[in-house]
Amino acid sequence: MRRNSAYKGENQPKAPRGRKVTVKEQGTLLPFLLQLLNEQSKSSVKMMLSKGQISVNGKVTSQFNTPLEPNDIVNISYERGKVAFNNPLLKIVWEDDSLIVVNKKEGLLSVSTTRVKERTAFHILSDYVKKSDPRNKIFILHRLDRETSGLMMFAKNRKVQETLQSNWNNMITQRSYVAVVEGRPERDTDLITSFLTENAQMQVYVTAEGNGKEAITRYRVLQSNESYSLVDLELETGRKNQIRAQMQSIGHPIAGDYKYGADTDPAGRLMLHARKLYFIHPETGEEMCFETRTPDAFVSLAK
Repeated sequence: MRRNSAYKGENQPKAPRGRKVTVKEQGTLLPFLLQLLNEQSKSSVKMMLSKGQISVNGKVTSQFNTPLEPNDIVNISYERGKVAFNNPLLKIVWEDDSLIVVNKKEGLLSVSTTRVKERTAFHILSDYVKKSDPRNKIFILHRLDRETSGLMMFAKNRKVQETLQSNWNNMITQRSYVAVVEGRPERDTDLITSFLTENAQMQVYVTAEGNGKEAITRYRVLQSNESYSLVDLELETGRKNQIRAQMQSIGHPIAGDYKYGADTDPAGRLMLHARKLYFIHPETGEEMCFETRTPDAFVSLAK
């Protein structure tokens, strides 16, 4: 099994087919393209724009009214391109034909609820893949809480979703988080094993053995000033609100997590971030390894 930090194809890519044109007069993009590609229909030219096949000065654009100045370079690709993705709440870390790995900001729901339908990672990515082809879809693999930031992934077809979900514990080789917790845990490192269940208010809590689902988390204190501690948490199981409930149960709730016993909110957010995601690619068999930086606010608060 090979390990990759990002997908790398083994074959050298073919030179893309296309056309590069220097703009001579000031104008806007669509009229320029219609005149240049006068052998094609207006709908065909618009389709090329929507599919990311047009770039201006090296930047892909799908906007009909993109302004053009003399000496701008317009590149026309005759191969289907990828639509540019830009969203302040979500960054695509990596993508291939099977999966999308993203870095989600706090405050964004992973999937819709009865109250929120459109402002979700799922909806944003669904819109993105449909710009390349209206038949495209994405499929849920796992979730992050609204106020948790960090790495998560979605499948791009049903087969990949089913393969990963049915073999989750074997194919997800590492999921780790960083968090700032209140106080300093008695032990610098420990394995928390407990049983979790959920009450009528949809709050998860530790219960007696046999009355819930087993949850296992290993934590390690990275730095501490006694008031707050920065801890690394590695999941061995993936229960709902597992980290939040277990840290509360040992008397060190996550800062900003009033739902799970926190007394303080020093950063105006739940201080939990999904930092590492390693998994076996369901198509290539390679171990894919993704990591993000620990948020600066987390590090400074626990100094």
